[in-house]
Amino acid sequence: MGIMSFLRNRLGLIMVIVIGLALFAFIIGEVVHYGSSFMNGDRTTIGEVSGDKIEYQDFNNKLEQNIRNFKQQSNQASLNPQMASYVQQTTWNQEISRIILQKQISKLGIAVGDDESKSLIQGSNPSPQIVQAFTNRETGQFDRQQLSAFLSNIVSTKADPATKEQWANFVNQIIEGKKSEKYLSIIRNGLYVNALEAKDDYEARNKIANFKYVNLDYTLIPDNQIKLTDDDYSTYYNAHKNEFKNPEELRSFNYVVFNAAPSKADTAVVKDQINKLAESFKTSKNDSLFVAINANTPAPLVYQKKGQLEPMLDSVMFIAAPGFVYGPFFSNGSYKLAKLVSAEVGPDSVKARHILINPTAAGGVDKALAKADSLKKLIQGGKSFADLAKTNSVDGSAAKGGELGTFARGAMVPVFEDAAFNGKKGDLKIVTSQFGVHLIEIEDQKGSSKVVKVAVVDKALAPSSKTQSAAYALAQAFLSKTSNGSSFDQEVKAEKQKKLTADDVNANSSAVTGLENARDVVKWVFGAKTGEVSNQVFELNLTNQYVVAQLAAIKPKGTLALDLVKKQIEPAVRNQVKAKKLEDKFNIALKGASNLDKVAAQVGSKVTPVQNIVFANPIIPGIAQENKVVGAIFGSAIRKISKPVEGQNGVYVYVVDSFNNPPALNNASKDRQQIAQATLQRIDTDVFNVLKEKANVKDYRAKFF
Repeated sequence: MGIMSFLRNRLGLIMVIVIGLALFAFIIGEVVHYGSSFMNGDRTTIGEVSGDKIEYQDFNNKLEQNIRNFKQQSNQASLNPQMASYVQQTTWNQEISRIILQKQISKLGIAVGDDESKSLIQGSNPSPQIVQAFTNRETGQFDRQQLSAFLSNIVSTKADPATKEQWANFVNQIIEGKKSEKYLSIIRNGLYVNALEAKDDYEARNKIANFKYVNLDYTLIPDNQIKLTDDDYSTYYNAHKNEFKNPEELRSFNYVVFNAAPSKADTAVVKDQINKLAESFKTSKNDSLFVAINANTPAPLVYQKKGQLEPMLDSVMFIAAPGFVYGPFFSNGSYKLAKLVSAEVGPDSVKARHILINPTAAGGVDKALAKADSLKKLIQGGKSFADLAKTNSVDGSAAKGGELGTFARGAMVPVFEDAAFNGKKGDLKIVTSQFGVHLIEIEDQKGSSKVVKVAVVDKALAPSSKTQSAAYALAQAFLSKTSNGSSFDQEVKAEKQKKLTADDVNANSSAVTGLENARDVVKWVFGAKTGEVSNQVFELNLTNQYVVAQLAAIKPKGTLALDLVKKQIEPAVRNQVKAKKLEDKFNIALKGASNLDKVAAQVGSKVTPVQNIVFANPIIPGIAQENKVVGAIFGSAIRKISKPVEGQNGVYVYVVDSFNNPPALNNASKDRQQIAQATLQRIDTDVFNVLKEKANVKDYRAKFF
C-alpha cells in the first residue's frame, strides 16, 4: 500500500479530473474526431498535428496510464469495448490539445517560473488539483500537514522510481495547465463588447412586433405529387453547400447477424448443473471452499448490510435462518444458488488505523507476522501506535500515524474488513492481505444493524460449442453464396435474413448500431471498396454473434458531393419545390388584393393575428420556429402586405400592424456585461476549434487499435 498506494488511491482518483481541467478545460464533453485516409502514415506514427508526429509508443504509454486511472476511479477490473474506446478518445483529445496549445504558448513565450511552480504545489493558494489530492476525507478540508509529509516522503529513499515518475507527471500537468490558463486569459482579456452591440442585443430582446399572417403549409401538397429533378437537387445543394462539410472520412455498411444465443438444450444443461449442486450446497461445511470450487465467478464471503445484496436476495436473506438456500434463480446471465452462511448485528462503520509491513522487505510472511506481533506487544506495553506507524509502516498513511479514518462496509479488502468489523473498540488484530501484513487497531465503531454473509454459486448461461458451430455454419454458408456471384441483397432475401445498416461510422469506432464489439468489422470496412462483401465471418465473442458485412458507401473528408447527401436533403428539396408552387398561388392572390383577408380567401386559408413577438425568440405560436419569416417581419414597413416568404414549415404572407419600441438604452454597461459573459462561456471551445482547423490533424489510430 505505501506511497505508491497513496498515489493510486488518492491521485488516481483525480487523474481523470485533471484531464478535464486546466490544459484541457475547454474540451470537456466534446468527442473530437479527425478524419484521414485509413492507410496513411507509417508503422510507428499514430497521428500528426501541424506536421508534428505522434509516435505510437508514446501515445500508448499515455493510454495505458489513463486506462489504469479510469479503472481506479470507476472500480472496474476490466473495461468493455465502449469504455476502452472512450478512454482512447479522451487520450487522443488530450494529446492533440496539448500539441496544439503548446505551439501557441511557445509562440507567445508563456512560462511558469520556479517560484510560481513551487507556489502551485505548496503555496498559500495551491492548485485545485493539489487541494483535491490532499483533502482530508474525514473533515473535507485541505490537509497541509499531509501534503508536507508526502513531499518529504517523495524525495526520500522510501519512494520508488515509479512513484516519483507518477508524481512528476502530475506536477507537470499542473504546470502545463497553468500555462494554458494564462494563454486563454490573454484571449479572454482581449474581448470587448461595444455600445452598438449592446443596443442591438437590447432591441432584439425587447422590441415587439405585432402582425397578422396567412400561411400555406407544405403538407397541403402530397409528396407523391412532387417529382424531383436533378436541377431541383442541384439548386438546393449549391445554395447550402457549406452545410455539407465532412470533418473526417465516414463509411456506412450493411451487415447480417447470425446469433449464437443459448438454445433450450444449452439452458437445460446449465439448469441441471446448478440443480445437482443444490443438495450438496445445503450440507456443505465449508461454504467458502464450495464457492471457490463450483462457482463460475467466485466471490469472497463478507458481511453485507441491507441494500448491498442484489434485490432478489436482499428481500429474503434478512428474514431467513442460517443454512437457508435460495434458488436456483436466474440473474445477470447466470443461474444461481445462494446460501445464508450467517447473520449478526454489527457496526455500520469503523474508525481504525494500521501499520503495514511488506513481507518481501521483512524477509518473508513469517518474519513480517513476527514483526507485527512484536509491535503489538510494544503498543500493549504503552508505546505510541502513531509513532511506531511513522517509523515502521510502508503505507501512505504512515505520515498520519497510520490513520485510515472512518469507513463503511465494502471499503476495505475482505480480510481487513472482517477484522475491523468483527472485533471491538480497542482491539489490536493482525491479518495478512494481498498488500502485506497489517497490524490493526480498532479505534471506534459506530451504528448497529443486521448484516448477513451470503455464499453464491453461479453457472453462466452460454451457448454450447454445438450452438456456436451451428450459427457459424449459417454465416459461412451465407458468405460463400455471396462469394460465388450472388449479391448481398439477393442472399438476404433468399435466406430471409434481416439486413441492418450502420451509417456514418468513423475509423475508430468500436461499437455501431446493433453491434457492441465491432472493432474488427470497422477495421475491415475502412480497408474495403464500395459494394465489397467481407472475406470472412466476423466472430464477436463477447456477444456470441457472427457477422457478414458489406461496405455500402464512403463519405470522404471535405465537402460531400451531391450524390452522397441526396437522400439526406430529399425532404428539404421537396419542400423547396412545394414552396415555389405555393408562392405562385400566393402571387396570383396578391394581384389587386387590398388587404390580407382577401388574400386568405383567395388561397383558401385564414388570417392569424400574432402579438408580442421579439426578434431574439423567432417562434410563431402554434407553428414552430421560423427564423426567416420573423427576420423578414422585423425588416418590413408597417401596414404593407408582404411578398410570399418561404419558411421552414410553409410559405407566409403577412402585414405588420405595429412595432413597440422599448425605452431608450441609457446605460449599456449591464447589457455589455451579459453579452461578454455569454461569449466567455464559449470562447475556450471556439478558440480550440479555430486552432484545430488550422492544425491539419491526421489520425492513423485505426491502423493500430
